[in-house]
Parts: sequence; C-alpha cells; structure tokens
Amino acid sequence: MKVVFLEDVLGTAQVGEIKVVKNGFARNYLLPRSLAAPATPDNIQHATALAKVEEKRQSALDGEAQSQLDKIAGATITLQARVGEQGRLYGSITAGDIADELTKLTGEEFDRRKIELAEPIREIGEYHVSVRMTRNVHGAVDVTVIAEE
Repeated sequence: MKVVFLEDVLGTAQVGEIKVVKNGFARNYLLPRSLAAPATPDNIQHATALAKVEEKRQSALDGEAQSQLDKIAGATITLQARVGEQGRLYGSITAGDIADELTKLTGEEFDRRKIELAEPIREIGEYHVSVRMTRNVHGAVDVTVIAEE
C-alpha cells in the first residue's frame, strides 16, 4: 500500500515521505495511529506542508545543538573513580556521570541520553565518546578516567 507519512516513524520514514509499505503494517499500525495516510493528492499536499514546518523546526534545533556542541568541542573530561588492584573500577562511569561533567563544563543542562555509550566504562584509561545532539548534529568528547587518591 502506498502511504504518505504524517509523522516520523523511527526506522521507517520521516514526515512527508511517500513509501510503499506492506498492507498489514499500514492497516494495523500506521493508519490507526495517524502516523500515515493513503497517498492521495490531498494527503500528499498536507504532508508536504507538515514536512516544511518540521524542516524549519529541525533546523532551529540543529542550530541550538551546534552552539552547545561548539562549547564542548575538543574538551577532555577527567573523572576520578575508586579503583581495585587490577585497574578495574569498583563501580562504573555511566552516561549520566559524563553528562553531569558536561553540565558543569557548559553551564547548561546536558541530557544523558545524548551520550552514546555502548556500555559503562569499568576500567581506567582514555575513551572517545560520541555525542548525538540531534539527528543531524554529532560530535565527540574525550573522557579520561583516573584513579582516586
């Protein structure tokens, strides 16, 4: 079934896109939730208008995110943690800990969900952590974990 998307559907499409999807997916998921509509000329025109509004909103978010990313560009965060004899941490360094340090660095609230950390850091050393501010703005920060004295 050919549908036009009225909202972003993660992993499928963004607002205004026209795609052919399986009938069951359209009938049982997209259409009842008003995430998409059949691809008629009126619906396509409506979705195009929604896409333009979304594009303006996204560009404003990207500009704000880029300014916040510029503040942390090239920064190295140093975190202290208790360490055992083998060099392993007693706890772990999580995205929340990194976000707290970035909040102190920038002076603005930094959301921990923007930090892409596959698994918590459990050993001392230097790590390169990626930061995804919005879907279009990405960056990285260096994290150094040292032993508490």
